[in-house]
Amino acid sequence: MKRRAFGQYCGLARALELVGERWALLILRDLTVRPRRYTDLLTGLPGIPTNVLSTRLKELEESGIVERRVAPAPQRGIIYALTPVGQELEPAILALGRWGATQLDEPRPGEIVTPESVTLNFRAAFDSDGAAGVTASWEIHAHDLVVHLAVTDGKLESGPGPAPGPADLVITAQLTDDELPSYRAIMQAAKCGLVELKGRRKLLDTFLRLFAVPHTP
Repeated sequence: MKRRAFGQYCGLARALELVGERWALLILRDLTVRPRRYTDLLTGLPGIPTNVLSTRLKELEESGIVERRVAPAPQRGIIYALTPVGQELEPAILALGRWGATQLDEPRPGEIVTPESVTLNFRAAFDSDGAAGVTASWEIHAHDLVVHLAVTDGKLESGPGPAPGPADLVITAQLTDDELPSYRAIMQAAKCGLVELKGRRKLLDTFLRLFAVPHTP
């Protein structure tokens, strides 16, 4: 598959040549959250043809954006991870995610959410300036989805799954059976009080202040 070229000596054009192909940014989204196996990427991106995933990974490797690593013990096999050059893309990915969050309406038929997408949405929404001096942790539950958020003196650490240690506040969103456990649904439930809380309940207000995208529909 030949990579497109725009014929322009421009930073944006070059960026699009490197990461603008279909599915590439979603692959990078998932790898920004954590290194993943090929099968993990395939599972988290339902609908991507296997040949397209293989091609995109090869292109991103050749561009020095993604690299293969040996999985740490006790895992086995190969995982894909961002190189330092790839990690420099995170602010751009977060900015796109933050802008895109303001454009979301109701989910379209067949759309899904993944732990990686929800984690990235929380990272994109995070108000780092407003978090100065804040140290707190949250564990978010919505249906089968679990993500954790930890702020230490204004610095955010986040990821899929339970918090490494006891979270200061566990928030369980009370969603309907057919409601997607999306960032948008979780924030709406928290704003409306449709959540179960365990821990330091006052941190719900801090959570809403630090992780709400302004003007989200």
